Amino acid sequence: MTSSEGSRYADLTREDLAVLVPELLLTGQLIDRSGMAWCISEFGREEMLQIAIEEWAAASPIYTRRMQHALGYAPAAPGQGDVVTIFKGLQLDIGAPPQFMDFRYTVHDSRHGEFHLDHCGALMDVEPMGPDYVKGMCHDIEDPTFDATAIASHPRAQVRPIHRPPRSADQIAADRRPHCAWTVIIDDSYPEAQGIPALAVNEQSRAATLHLEPIDPGDEGSSDYSGPLVSDVDFTAFSRSALVRIADEVCLQMHLLDRAFALALEKRCADEAQLVRIRRQQLTGAAGVGALRIARALGISPDEAGARRLLALHPLLNPAAYVAADLGPGDAPVVVRRSPAHEDGAWVSLCGPSWTGALAAIVQALDPHLDVAVEAVGDDAWSLDVVRRDQPAPEAQEVTVTKFSSGVEFAFRPRTSLPITPV
Repeated sequence: MTSSEGSRYADLTREDLAVLVPELLLTGQLIDRSGMAWCISEFGREEMLQIAIEEWAAASPIYTRRMQHALGYAPAAPGQGDVVTIFKGLQLDIGAPPQFMDFRYTVHDSRHGEFHLDHCGALMDVEPMGPDYVKGMCHDIEDPTFDATAIASHPRAQVRPIHRPPRSADQIAADRRPHCAWTVIIDDSYPEAQGIPALAVNEQSRAATLHLEPIDPGDEGSSDYSGPLVSDVDFTAFSRSALVRIADEVCLQMHLLDRAFALALEKRCADEAQLVRIRRQQLTGAAGVGALRIARALGISPDEAGARRLLALHPLLNPAAYVAADLGPGDAPVVVRRSPAHEDGAWVSLCGPSWTGALAAIVQALDPHLDVAVEAVGDDAWSLDVVRRDQPAPEAQEVTVTKFSSGVEFAFRPRTSLPITPV
């Protein structure tokens, strides 16, 4: 296990962390709104679907198990979880951000359950593109990736549809709900699911094995999710220490997903230049819209000091144990050093003096007059200053493309968190 360092989220209040965590979960979902647009352009729709399948199947089992252990609901024996274990994992998964992907759960017993989506933000994004794209997402991608997520809890779990889109024109007009419904059954007669080859590769990454500081059980609030499954996770009920750990884990989910994305691209790209170009396009779009949502949610000031704070909180530079970055006091330059993230070829490895697009997109989410000045510091580090330009920068094309998603403007609403009991 890699040694841990402190968290850049540790200075936030408990209240701000409870706001930030769902924002990070939604930011993770928007990664694909950015990346898959460029995959369609480069490889076509069918290859895009395969990239998405490989991406999620090579990442979600890893980060699902990480969250189980972090929040104390891991099964007593590996691979012996139940339906509740699976559902808790979905509630803390960037593939199912709360409310935007509005999962509603029913538990019949430890091995039988159902869920339906009262609202599916991903469907809202894809449905205007036509039924072929809807089928690609709701059938071709979901079938293998739901099972891949489930096997993190039990290899003989199967997720199967009761009904799902495409919706007919009349159903769309009437906004038929729930948007989809599924059963989850664990049965010893089912064949044991196997991970795809890329999963084994991703399991060896520094992100997969990274050690983060444990949650302080004495901190005020809940330190785990070992109790009953609840209808809506109340992030305000968690302790500050637990929320810091969750935030860091959600950032690792994004890095693991991006690493799986890169693995899927490598075998399809003609050369390294094409691979790097697509990865930077994905990063720029996700970085810009993620920064926009984080800044808006936390009320970050649209100035140089706010830009430095936004960079410190952005998933590109988190968690601190993964991405080595010195964010000194005042207006001292940010210094990024070689770290486990560089060993994985993570997002930060795409950035530096030769390319500042994603870093600029982050600060320009606050004010288009802001920019970054990046310089090399020796062989293995670079420094970043936030600067103000006289002329506003145009919005990056990658950010504009990602703003196609309804998730960019989606608003979270307060909800009552109720325990779910077997019916």
